[in-house]
Amino acid sequence: MAAVKRGLKRGLDRKQRSVLLMLDETIVTETPPLYNAYGHVGEQIRVPITGNRAKRILHGAINITSGDVALLITEEWVNETHQAFLAMIRSHWRGWNPVRFEDRASQHKSPESRALAEELGIEVRLLPKATPELNAMDHLWRHAKRQAVGDRPTITVTDSALAICRYIIDLSPRERLRQAGVLSGNFWLMRPEEVPRGLTTSHRWERQPFGD
Repeated sequence: MAAVKRGLKRGLDRKQRSVLLMLDETIVTETPPLYNAYGHVGEQIRVPITGNRAKRILHGAINITSGDVALLITEEWVNETHQAFLAMIRSHWRGWNPVRFEDRASQHKSPESRALAEELGIEVRLLPKATPELNAMDHLWRHAKRQAVGDRPTITVTDSALAICRYIIDLSPRERLRQAGVLSGNFWLMRPEEVPRGLTTSHRWERQPFGD
């Protein structure tokens, strides 16, 4: 794994006006990811479940230097929605040279998505298989889902998706980086002296129109 990490880092220190992004998607369903809830001692807690199979896909990218994020909510996770998020990333970090780290999902590796990334000037570096611990955005999603929807029943899946995104937006850039593991001091993509100190506060998020 050490050799793989070195390969992923290769050449980053020579890039001009580069921005290092970690991209990840997470699925929100009607069944809430309950971690805890209050209840009377000795009584079973009831959690209403609708049986609805509706879901939302949350696309996210975090700048591991500034804590800036771009978020998108869609109904599907297909090549087209991934490519829409690529265009959003390009627009959000206009004037910079994005280097995007992401997993090996088929939507990320498809020839169409790779071609669009190249056309948009976004460099893609694929993480090894089954290594979510390397992806800062994955850590941030886990934290946000636990805090935003992990202790309450679902009203609608759209409300849950919005609550998670709003939770992330309301975090300070430093807190986003902390929850993403970037400020731990042993984040694999940074040496301790590279841990960011002065942070910006910008963010962007969108959702594609859909009905419940």
